[in-house]
Amino acid sequence: MGEAGYYIGVDVGTGSARAVMLQHDGAALALEEHPIKRQELRVDFITQSSSEIWSAVCHCVRGVVTKSGVNPRLVKGIGFDATCSLVAVDAVTGDAVPVGPNFDDSTQNIILWMDHRATRETDAINATGDRCLKYVGGQMSVEMELPKIKWLKGHMPRGQFTKCKFFDLPDYLTFMATAKDRRSFCSAVCKQGLLPPGVDGSEGHWSPEFLEAVGLSELIDTNFVQLGGTSESKPKFLTAGQPVGQLTLEASEQFGLSTSCIVASGVIDAYAGWIGSVGAKFDQSHKSSGLDVAITRLALIAGTSTCHIMLSKGPQFVPGVWGPYRDVLIPGYWCAEGGQSCTGALLAHILETHPAHEELVRLAAKQQVSHFEYLGLMLDTLMMKRQVRNVLELSRSFFLYGDFHGNRSPLADPSMRATVIGQSMDVSIESLAVEYLAACEFIALQTRQIVETMVRNGHVVECVYMSGGQCRNSLLMQLIADSVGVPVVLPKYTDCCVVFGAALLACCASKGCDGIEADQSTRLWDIMTAMTPMGTRVLPNDDSSFERKYMDAKYGIFLDMIERQKLYRSQMDQVFRSIT
Repeated sequence: MGEAGYYIGVDVGTGSARAVMLQHDGAALALEEHPIKRQELRVDFITQSSSEIWSAVCHCVRGVVTKSGVNPRLVKGIGFDATCSLVAVDAVTGDAVPVGPNFDDSTQNIILWMDHRATRETDAINATGDRCLKYVGGQMSVEMELPKIKWLKGHMPRGQFTKCKFFDLPDYLTFMATAKDRRSFCSAVCKQGLLPPGVDGSEGHWSPEFLEAVGLSELIDTNFVQLGGTSESKPKFLTAGQPVGQLTLEASEQFGLSTSCIVASGVIDAYAGWIGSVGAKFDQSHKSSGLDVAITRLALIAGTSTCHIMLSKGPQFVPGVWGPYRDVLIPGYWCAEGGQSCTGALLAHILETHPAHEELVRLAAKQQVSHFEYLGLMLDTLMMKRQVRNVLELSRSFFLYGDFHGNRSPLADPSMRATVIGQSMDVSIESLAVEYLAACEFIALQTRQIVETMVRNGHVVECVYMSGGQCRNSLLMQLIADSVGVPVVLPKYTDCCVVFGAALLACCASKGCDGIEADQSTRLWDIMTAMTPMGTRVLPNDDSSFERKYMDAKYGIFLDMIERQKLYRSQMDQVFRSIT
């Protein structure tokens, strides 16, 4: 681990690409970011360009090499993570293939993860009840890739579909860097319906029976080549951080690196957040020991939405939680992926739609603090003004259920919507502060609901490891700790845990090629614990504290609001059924 060397991580998010340069001890030397556009010609049809994304990646890699001053020949590895977006290219030429809705712009060859065009196809796939669905939480999401591929089959110009090859975006980036089509378990298992060898009788490729049932028999005819299969009877998929190969001459010139640089098998961006966070210690005496510790740490990767990633030794089937997925992070281990569809987006919505939003923007700018920091100060002022002992008392009679965009986990109910009880006609900035507090409470309470569901179904959660911009929201972090009842660990690199995780993949791949003997099942974890900087810990208050009792009471009301919403919808549905 002490050997001098440098590693680059690349993260392709929804709106930008980023790269980071790490040295061998985990210190981040340089960070570069470049925006990425997206196109939405029709509602729910959201596309991107693979050539634009690759150009942004090249810009970021060259940027961190220049900023860091590192000799390019000393960069030993590069790793990629990206959104789970579907890339379509010509199987022979590799040229971009348009993905609609009009099929007249060949530059738009990526269906973005948040594209929801394939709702009917998703319903048709789920109606099969195939055994493969058991391993994606019981049903596929419209944001997974088989529904998108099925939509393309039904809508592409005649003859085009069978000429295509499809990639998940992380795998496309490793292909562009190496010219080797080596797919990752992370992409194929989590988003494309693959069952790893030995799982439920799988032989290590896609189930022909499943693809036949969902109407994608064309993918079987060529031995799954369109999805990354090969002429081999059992194509080899790679676990996170395994080496794919060296940079091609073309890629090395585009990046400004040496062809000796090793490219790691990539992961979907949320999984890079797990890699970049859960290896952190939180004080000098704390030791991040073996994988037995890893399976007790829940990673929350928070942004517009929040992903919940958890490792386990065996398969844990959790209602409303995607997975269990084997081999996607650590060979032989399983992953569960829960999620909240609206967290950062919820807070932004509460602020931006309130009549006092412009006043908030002006006052926060005047004090040179963020909008959330200003609202925190406003809550402190309100405590004194209203003579209450605790900030939580300000929202005692205000109840917000915040699933504006449906529920992903643990209800898996896209029809859920937001509910507010206790709202007055007050439109002052004080009322905005209270609504903001209630929104933070909702995020924390829903986190508890997901954690409790996972624990009931076999997981053990001893710590929550946060990453993303929400880590700077001290109010929210304390509420999560008090709701879940376990410590919340915050990373040193708050805003770049994901791209940091991609760089750790690069180190893992490099170690896998340099002759250093190590157990493949522990190599990535050993690198994570050695290179991840120390974090800080937010402790929950005592069980008997006011804060814990308050959040317990609010949790009961939160659960009741869910049941009442379901009841009211059911009662109205009965009326309409009686009419028809």
